[in-house]
Amino acid sequence: MLPERLAKGYRAFLDGRFSSERSRYEMLAEAGQRPEIMVIGCVDSRVSPEVIFDAAPGELLVVRNVANIVPAYDPDGHQHGTSAALEFGVQALRVKHIVVLGHALCGGIRAFADDMEPLSPGDFIGRWMSQIAPAAETLGPRKANDLEYLRRLEFASVELSLQNLMTFPCVRILVERGKLQLHGAYFGIASGQLLVRNPETGKFNPVFGGAPDWLPTAS
Repeated sequence: MLPERLAKGYRAFLDGRFSSERSRYEMLAEAGQRPEIMVIGCVDSRVSPEVIFDAAPGELLVVRNVANIVPAYDPDGHQHGTSAALEFGVQALRVKHIVVLGHALCGGIRAFADDMEPLSPGDFIGRWMSQIAPAAETLGPRKANDLEYLRRLEFASVELSLQNLMTFPCVRILVERGKLQLHGAYFGIASGQLLVRNPETGKFNPVFGGAPDWLPTAS
């Protein structure tokens, strides 16, 4: 049986949003999807791009994985879920923007920084997170209980994913032609504040100006 919470939520959706936006759903079913924005976010249940950006159905193409990582281009014959989604968004849907959305208190980032024990013999998380090693190397050694380091690594991981996006030929060509823009963003869970990366300075600043009004806290 479907969890009761989901059944109730679905009923509320039918009576509320689906009812009020039925014509939009019908249009999307008939004409297909054409989102202009792709968001690569984290699986963290607290960081839903559709909720953060108040998106309507069909507006965002969302890809979520542990720690919002974009792997480097590597057509090695293995399975690549994020790369496949990226190919679909860029090549088939022709999105105009790709946003890498990082966030505060990321469990994947913390697992890497703390060098935690594997959760299973396969250590899928550990092997996946090993991809951010180049980002960690740019920060130098971590001091004990340094929460500021975790935040800097969260930012650096977004930077690395933006760099990795440019290793995909289809992305690089469109960026160079001015047909695709890449963006870095970072969401503060407790404050709700969204920081956006300035491509000229590399700094993350509040989307509506001002200074960040929060600091990292222990989870």
